[in-house]
Amino acid sequence: MRWRWAVLLVLVAVSAAGCRAEAGAPGKPPPGRGGSAPASMVAIGDSLTSAYGSCLAPTPCPRNSWATGDGPNVNSHYKRIVAIKPAMSGHATNLATPGATSADLAGQARAAVGTGAEYVTVLIGANDACRHSVDEMTTASTYRARVEEALGIGKKGLPNARVLLVSMPNLYHLWEIGHTNGAAARVWSLGVCPSLLANPTSTAAADAQRRAKGRTRVEDFNRELSRVCFGYGLKCRYDGGAVFRFPFALNQVTPTDFLHPNTSGQNELARVTYAAGFSW
Repeated sequence: MRWRWAVLLVLVAVSAAGCRAEAGAPGKPPPGRGGSAPASMVAIGDSLTSAYGSCLAPTPCPRNSWATGDGPNVNSHYKRIVAIKPAMSGHATNLATPGATSADLAGQARAAVGTGAEYVTVLIGANDACRHSVDEMTTASTYRARVEEALGIGKKGLPNARVLLVSMPNLYHLWEIGHTNGAAARVWSLGVCPSLLANPTSTAAADAQRRAKGRTRVEDFNRELSRVCFGYGLKCRYDGGAVFRFPFALNQVTPTDFLHPNTSGQNELARVTYAAGFSW
């Protein structure tokens, strides 16, 4: 009986020592605080991710990007990850370009592979919906095929990277809150996203039908993003429509076009998408 107690005491001592060593192991972050966070990232997409207009000029302003921004005014994904994974510092690339459509995504994906990034954000579709007419909008099936092609390129070249697909914002909501605003209506009348925002103050049936079709097409795009992400596998995360549901206000978009997010809007994009994304 005495030898059994001796063995038990030895086992307890060994176990306790192991626990202390594990708890004090250098470089091992607490659970949920960067242990699995990426050390590099790349963003692909359009003007929404290039932070177009957020520097008060009609040009890209990547330092304010919700995804990769490193400026002082936006708490981007990049900055949030650096806070828990310092190795990310200096390793963010923004390949998003104003005017890009889903047709440009494959080329951006090829460039993204070249960065070797461990985390990829994708936000595309505004220019597929914002056409001169409803008939010119990209079809949902074409949109899906293009996104699938791009993700296929990324998966082959960056098989271990995690991918965040971000839903398109609700452009119809912008019309709802802005068509009675004189400044917004005047700017939109100059040709901003005609398929949804032309004749902003009109209540004619034809205009109402056009806007409804535009809203439906955006919803179709988001549904296809969800399906593409599911087919991609566990390394893909769709935001679940979080951005589409977010009620952007007019003071969160630039006064140059009342469409692109300003620094406040970019901050909200960062907050909403980060919360809906991966748990590092």
